[in-house]
Amino acid sequence: MKKLLISLGVIVVIIAAIFILGPFYIVSEGEQSVVTRFGKIVDVQTTSGLKFKMPFVDTVTKYSAKMLSWDGDAQRIPTKENQFIYVDPTSRWVISDPLKFYETVKTVENAQLRLDDILDSTIRTVISENYLNEAVRNSNRINEITIEEDVSSIDDAAAAEKLRALTVSNTTQETIKTGREGLSKKMLETASSYTEEYGIKLIDVIIRQIRYSDDLTESVYQRMIKERSQIAEAYRSYGRGQLAQWAGKTTSEQMSILSNAYATAETVKGEADAEATRIYAEAYELDPYFFELWRSLESYRQTIPGMDKVLSTDMQYFDILYGTEK
Repeated sequence: MKKLLISLGVIVVIIAAIFILGPFYIVSEGEQSVVTRFGKIVDVQTTSGLKFKMPFVDTVTKYSAKMLSWDGDAQRIPTKENQFIYVDPTSRWVISDPLKFYETVKTVENAQLRLDDILDSTIRTVISENYLNEAVRNSNRINEITIEEDVSSIDDAAAAEKLRALTVSNTTQETIKTGREGLSKKMLETASSYTEEYGIKLIDVIIRQIRYSDDLTESVYQRMIKERSQIAEAYRSYGRGQLAQWAGKTTSEQMSILSNAYATAETVKGEADAEATRIYAEAYELDPYFFELWRSLESYRQTIPGMDKVLSTDMQYFDILYGTEK
């Protein structure tokens, strides 16, 4: 009886130890697990719930079944025309096959390192095989856009239309065939062919940001300056035309005013001369001798002070001074 009780106690202790060490484990929502026994995979669970394992000998490794992210470092990559740009990529991925994942990379940290190698190489290859425009644009809509300067400050509609025609930008960009989204899809297809063997499924590969290198940035700035300089020259040309137009109008108006003023002045002078002649005639008729005396004295006053010659007093010119008797 005593031996039976001891045996039952041992069995109870063993059973209690088994339950304490846990023959069951829980796979939560958003998790998946791989069960190994002495390093060999014996079970893979991809659904949530209460799961069974062998105590003492089975080891459970859990992985996230959720979407994970990969953020790469910005790379300086040459395009097909040897223009250097900085490409900052990102990607989303999931563990699609826990069995393969455990056998190849085992941990998420190792998977991130493997993705660094695969995605960095793929992105560099795809970017270097395509032109710059393919990497920075998604469509050819830019060639459908006509940029017009705002000339609402010009009151004259015809002048505003003329200035708008001078400043319109008809720059045509190169036509793209793939585009930025197309390159991202190509990166995804290329990289996915390598990640499948690790039990990794790539959801997408996105070019988060593209930044020009310093030398390319300077080239872009110079092109922008050139375009704005052309528009500024159009404004200056329009201004010079307006200046010449208004100068011509001003000169024409000035000549018209001067001509009218000259005609008016000549009319007034003619009327004054006629009036003076009439007054002189009336005065002559009243006293011819006094009129002749006054005219002679006025002539002497104007001519004698500036005379530098000696003239004879016998001249008729001096009759008023010396008389007509000899």
